Amino acid sequence: MDGCRVLVTGGAGFIGSALVAQLAAKGARVVVVDNLVNGKRENIAGHSGDSVQLEVADIRDRPRMAALLQGVDILYHLAVLGVRHALHDPAENHSVNATATLDLLLAARAQGVGRFVYVSSSEVYGTAKEVPMTEDHPTFPHTVYGGSKLAGECYARAMFDTHGFPTVVVRPFNAYGPRCHHEGDSGEVIPKFMLRCLAGEPMVIFGDGEQTRDFTYVADVARGILLAGLADAAVGRTLNLGAGREISIKDLAGVVARTVGGEPQVVHDIPRPGDVRRLYCDASRAQALLDFAPEVPLENGLAQLRDWYAAGDRTPEELLADEHVRNWEATAGG
Repeated sequence: MDGCRVLVTGGAGFIGSALVAQLAAKGARVVVVDNLVNGKRENIAGHSGDSVQLEVADIRDRPRMAALLQGVDILYHLAVLGVRHALHDPAENHSVNATATLDLLLAARAQGVGRFVYVSSSEVYGTAKEVPMTEDHPTFPHTVYGGSKLAGECYARAMFDTHGFPTVVVRPFNAYGPRCHHEGDSGEVIPKFMLRCLAGEPMVIFGDGEQTRDFTYVADVARGILLAGLADAAVGRTLNLGAGREISIKDLAGVVARTVGGEPQVVHDIPRPGDVRRLYCDASRAQALLDFAPEVPLENGLAQLRDWYAAGDRTPEELLADEHVRNWEATAGG
C-alpha cells in the first residue's frame, strides 16, 4: 500500500483509529474524515509526518465529501451512529448510517474511487436463528441502527450489481480493546465492565445475562477490514469478521473480574430495548477470501485493555464519570 491514497470515514473513532494505524504502518497516505462527535483527535495523534491527515467534517456534507474523494484509491466507510443512539434519535441514526452512505457511494463512484469498503455490523442479523452465523443467515435487525446498517449494505451491493462499482461489505461482530467507548450512548459492555471492576463498583448486567456475543480484539477487526480493501476476490461479497467464540454476558463478567484480579460483583438492571439475544460468528468466508483469522484470544485482549487503562492519565473513577448506565435513554447522547 506504499503511496496508496486512502480515505477513512470515522477514522478517529475506536475501530477506525486502529485501521488508520495499520494503514499508516503499511505506507498508505490516509485522509481521516471525522466530525469528532464520537472520535477523538488523540486517537490518531501518534502518526507523524504527512501519512495521516485529519479533516473535521460531517459525512452528510456532500460538497465537502465530493472534494475529499478526488484521487482516492480506497475508501473505508466506518462513520456511524451506534445502536443505543438509535433508540433515542432514530431519525438522525438513519440519516447518518443509511442516507449518507448512499450519498457517499454515489460520490465515490462519480469520483472514480478504486474500491469502497462498507463496514456494517452483526446487528443486521438480529438474534441468531442458527449458529454459527454465516453471511447467509437471515437478516432481521431489532433496531433502527441494525436496519440502517442493512440499508447501507444493500446500497453498496446494488452499486456493484447494477454499475460494477467495486464494493465490499464487512460485518464485524463485537469489537473491544484500547480506545473502546465506555461513555455516553457509545458505551459498550467490556469497557463498562472493566472500569467498574477497576473502580471496585459492581458490573451492571441488563436482563438475565444469558445473552451471548462474539468478541474480537480491535486490531484483528481492523486487519480484516484492511484486507477487504485489497483482496480482489472480496469485491461484491459480504464478509463476517469475528472470533468464532460465543460467550454469555454473565460469563464475560467473570472473565473480566479475573483479568482485573477480583471476584465478580454484579447487579442486574432491566433488559435493554431491542437487545439481541445471541450472536456467534462464522468467519470462514473471510478466512478463505482474505486469509483472515483472529490472533488475540479474549483473555489476552482483556489483559491488554486493562494495561491500557493503567497507562492512561485518568483513573477508572474519573472515566466512569462519563458513563451513562442506561445509555439508550435520550440524556445519554449528551
